[in-house]
Amino acid sequence: MIKKHINQNDILNKELLNIIDYNYIFDEKPINRIKAKPTLENIQNKLKALKTRIEEIVSCELKKNASKVVFSDGNIQSQIMIIGEGPGQKEDEIGKPFVGDAGNLLNKMLKAINIERDKIYITNVVNYRPPNNRKPEPNEIIRYSQFLKEHISIIDPKILILMGSTAMEALLGSNKKISKERGQWKEVIIKQKNYRTIVTFHPAYLLRKPEQKKYSWDDLKIIREELDKQGIKI
Repeated sequence: MIKKHINQNDILNKELLNIIDYNYIFDEKPINRIKAKPTLENIQNKLKALKTRIEEIVSCELKKNASKVVFSDGNIQSQIMIIGEGPGQKEDEIGKPFVGDAGNLLNKMLKAINIERDKIYITNVVNYRPPNNRKPEPNEIIRYSQFLKEHISIIDPKILILMGSTAMEALLGSNKKISKERGQWKEVIIKQKNYRTIVTFHPAYLLRKPEQKKYSWDDLKIIREELDKQGIKI
């Protein structure tokens, strides 16, 4: 008879097992219930593999019309992750998200609540520039959302900031209105883990509609309060 291994923390004790003619052997090694925190190298390797998968996408109109993939920018060990819509012309040229006028406004917004851009992590829903800077179509959002969710899981932030309706749609569903959803904390579940999430307007939208900046300022203050509440130093 093959004897099976059980841990010393099993509720049955050796004497009882002897009485009932047990077929178990106690293992004196303690149970390790604490998961090791991913190393910097491990995160880098996973991000590299994810970027490669995105670069290998086939039959994609976005990829056909873009000059390069726009993957991410910032600190890969940050506790804050910002998700925008997709690359614009400047992003497509440089290969980084949130540059140009929208990026400059984002930097000012972050600085207003004492956050430096290089301390956070930034990506977009889609990683290639849509033709003529159009909004990504529903099927494109769905296609790229699988990569986005993997991206979030790798970075594993404590706070997710969704900027714009496309980011909201990718993670919260297409039946939402940003004017009603912004400024409220929500829980997004990815790979059985909850992520504290808030929706706010995209900086590019604020450049077109400056009268909406007052609502974004309210959202920023809510984010700052949550960071302080959680003791997140950034």
